[in-house]
Amino acid sequence: MNKLELHWKILIGMGAGILFGFLMSSFSWGYEFVLNWIAPFGTIFIRLLRLIAIPLILVSLIKGVSDLKDISAFKNIGLRTIVIYIVTTCLAITIGLILVNIIKPGKGLSEETIQELTETYAGDSTITTNIEQAEHQESGKPLDFLVDIVPDNIFGAMSNNQLMLQVIFFAILFGISMLMIDPEKSKPLAKLFDSLNHVILKMVNIIMMIAPYAVFALLAQIIVSSNDSEILLKLLNYVITVLLGLLIMIGVYLIILYLFTGRKPRWFIKGIAPAQLLAFSTSSSAATLPVTMERVTNKLGVDHEVSSFVLPVGATINMDGTSLYQAVAAVFIAQALHIPLDFMDQLTIVLTALLASIGSAAVPGAGMIMLVIVLESIGIPADKMAIGLALIFAVDRPLDMCRTVVNITGDSMVSVIVANSLGKIHDPEKGSEHDNKYVSE
Repeated sequence: MNKLELHWKILIGMGAGILFGFLMSSFSWGYEFVLNWIAPFGTIFIRLLRLIAIPLILVSLIKGVSDLKDISAFKNIGLRTIVIYIVTTCLAITIGLILVNIIKPGKGLSEETIQELTETYAGDSTITTNIEQAEHQESGKPLDFLVDIVPDNIFGAMSNNQLMLQVIFFAILFGISMLMIDPEKSKPLAKLFDSLNHVILKMVNIIMMIAPYAVFALLAQIIVSSNDSEILLKLLNYVITVLLGLLIMIGVYLIILYLFTGRKPRWFIKGIAPAQLLAFSTSSSAATLPVTMERVTNKLGVDHEVSSFVLPVGATINMDGTSLYQAVAAVFIAQALHIPLDFMDQLTIVLTALLASIGSAAVPGAGMIMLVIVLESIGIPADKMAIGLALIFAVDRPLDMCRTVVNITGDSMVSVIVANSLGKIHDPEKGSEHDNKYVSE
């Protein structure tokens, strides 16, 4: 009897977690029970994924770059990757702006609802913190983002998952340096990183064994901690606009994939489904990265040297789902507060959302910080900022879960396109030129 595939196990875990969460919500003691006895297992799982993320990026990227044998090949991968990421992000923002201007979700929001949401959420510590972090990020110099990419202490960078770009910089520099010395001298080091890569992939495999149980815990916690369902109904037009945009963006990915590679959508979705489901459960591209890399390499057949660069870079600079959400949220807030936006304002949203997405932390809630920057760029008054964030704060977490799915789907799509354009895609059953077969159990 064949084993049930991983994505079906995760789906069952998600469904059971949602039902269990609703069941516990009906009891006065249910919230405390889930928080004390169920939620810790989800937290442990996310910690395990974050634990493995930096070692996986470091080892796989060094191995991938050093396996290229030619620096020009790395330049081809890097250039294609950055260009496609910028194009897809602009597409996402444009789709969001078109939808929000057509549907106009902010026009239907009553003054009573605005007042209620403001009183409930405007003073929330999370909103205040996000505004402060955005102001700190804006106060820097124009080229600070370049300075921030270069670490002054690699061990310090590796101890903080939000400094992923610094780890990527070090790994690329290390891999290129290996290419530039005598192959005989770098051979022992290459063997070490090859061995480490297989060990870390096995660690990912072990961690994934508890994924179905972990998503049960994560979804149960989210359900019992969710806000009043009446608020969701009041913001339904806004939620529908964002979800419709995210769905269209996934459709755009599948069309682009088929046009440029001839690969069928079903093949792609089946390959990355477990990563998508984990992205939904964790709301973090960074936490999902180890699984995304394993699926793209071993199920979609992208050569290790491509996936080890494209995916970690994508997790930090390619946030299509988040950028689309920012476009919708910014215009929605302006509509609800009766602040007119002209064409130049909306063009500013495109440029600001694109720049804000680069280097933003791939963690839950990072999109809210980026949104503050976008709102300030279009002149939303400071006294209206907290009100604007309060309007969408109640439904931010479930939408964050959905946009993270789009983020990692976009990363995976780009890795397949880049690999296909360079002839770096292989039959998963046979393995790539450099990688031995690794089978997910």
